[in-house]
Order: sequence, then C-alpha cells, then structure tokens
Amino acid sequence: MSIVVRSISAYIPPLRITNEELAMRMDTTDEWIRSHTGIGARHIAPDGLQTSDMAVEAAKSALDKANIGPQELDYIIVATATPDYLGFPATACIVQDKIGAYGVAAFDVTAGCTGFIYALNIASSMLEASHGRNALVIGAEGLSRFVNWEDRSTAVLFGDGAGAAVLSRIDESARGCLSFILGAEGGGAKDLFLVQPERTKAFERQEPIVPFIYMDGKKVYDFAVKSITVLIQRLLHKAAYKLEDFAWIVPHQANARIVQAAAKRLSIPLDKFYVNIEEYANTSSASIPIALTEMSEKGLLKTNDLIMLVGFGAGLTYGAAVIRW
Repeated sequence: MSIVVRSISAYIPPLRITNEELAMRMDTTDEWIRSHTGIGARHIAPDGLQTSDMAVEAAKSALDKANIGPQELDYIIVATATPDYLGFPATACIVQDKIGAYGVAAFDVTAGCTGFIYALNIASSMLEASHGRNALVIGAEGLSRFVNWEDRSTAVLFGDGAGAAVLSRIDESARGCLSFILGAEGGGAKDLFLVQPERTKAFERQEPIVPFIYMDGKKVYDFAVKSITVLIQRLLHKAAYKLEDFAWIVPHQANARIVQAAAKRLSIPLDKFYVNIEEYANTSSASIPIALTEMSEKGLLKTNDLIMLVGFGAGLTYGAAVIRW
C-alpha cells in the first residue's frame, strides 16, 4: 500500500500586478525588486474573492483530474495563514460545503509557508492509519489582504493563489509519499507574524484593526537558507537517496536569492530546483502546489520521478517530503 499524489491543480487570480505597476504606487523599482527577490509580478485576488473561493476552484479542478467525486473523499485539509474567518469556522469546512462533500471530515492547518507539506504528511498518515481512500489537500492564501502597502520591504513579496492535490491509497509500494521531516523553531515566532491587537481584559472594549504582515527580513532569510540546506542534508541521510536520484527539488517560493544561496552551500546546480517566483511571488502555503501544477502542465513530472519538496515559513516552521510521482 502507498499514498500517491493522484492529481494536482491550481487557481491563480486573473489580476496580475507587475513590478512596474507597484513602482507607480510606492518607492521601489523593478530592478530593486528583481535583484533582491527574483520577483517580476504577482497575482492579486479581487475584492470579494475569499481564500475559500480560490481553494474551491483548485479543488474542483483537482477532483476532475482525479476523476473522483467529492463524496469519495475521506478528508479535506486546507493549509492557510489567511483563512476566511479568524479562528473559526475552518476554511476547510467552507470548502467542504461549496464542493458538496457533505459529511467529509474537514479542518485547517496553520504552519505558514510550510503548511502544504505539513498537510501532506497529516493526510497521508491519516489515510494510511484509517485505511481511507482519498484526501484533498489544499494550500490557499489571500495574502494581499494583509500586506502593508506602505512597507516596500514586505509589500513587494506576496501574492495570492491556491493549489490542491488529491491523495489516494493504492495497492502499490514503490510510488507515493515516501518520507517526511517536519520541525519548528517557535523562538522565531515574532520574526514573521501578523500584527494584531494585544489581548485585553474581559469585557473591555477593543477597537478592531486589520492585521498586517511584519517580517524581520534578515532573520527570516538566514533561517530559510539554513532550513533548506539542513533539510536537504537530513532528507538524503534519512531516506538513503543520492542527490542525483532526484528529478527535481521543489522549494517554497519565497525568494530566489534564498534558493541560490542554499544551492551554492550544497554545490547543487540551480537547474535542479524548480523556481517560478518571478510570476507569482510568495503565495505561502500555495506556492509548492502551484509550482507542482505548473510542472505537471509543462510535462516536467513523469511517473516514478523522485521529487523533493522543501518548505519554511512563519512559526517558524520547516519541512520536507520525498515523493515518488
């Protein structure tokens, strides 16, 4: 038995904003953004389009590709840092209702940009333990709602979108989700977080504010480069694979410079990494499934290819996965 990625799909909002367009709104330039991040554009959800709406579009497409109906699902897991509602209800429950997966277990995972890898591990473990059939794993983000457009150091980094994968349990042992590593460094929680009001005394009136993203760029950069480097080394040791065994390394798309620095430290050719941050910017938990969808549509993922996924993000969290496609 194994848990395979049966299908992968994504939804990208049609509104595309280039670096040049951002430069007309704030003190920045296309050259500065590209040289510091590798980003050339980002896609932004229009007013009224919620995280669940993007998740639903990606989910429906993934289900169609897998040729299964919503009632054939055992679990729906949504990884997101930007849920429709703060706290509850879970965005996964809203998705469950919108796709007609009535009665299917649904819950959210909050692990920042590593969320999709966390959710994959959870889904594959639950399917294996319960002898379930199928799980829908979604990474979806509406980060533009929480960007401080006065802060060019963060405003240029983020975009919106969603990616969804159908995981299925099959009677094969050679393919599927083979290995995971998950971890966190909670001491860095305030290095990347949503600024919100401090909790006050019970019954005390509190003025609402819109949360906005704060990031200590230097600390997060150092953490990310270290995370990618250590995760790749640990995964190779744990799984007993050689680097040349892998067709692709698919990192979280946060900053092209992070990938370049990690590749240099490990003497890995840059073309071993799949990077599409130039078009989509940082879509947090959606970035890896969006990248996998693009790779699939380009014919870059072939049956039995060995793929490594590497993520890092708010929490601070990190994670990696080995998948036989």
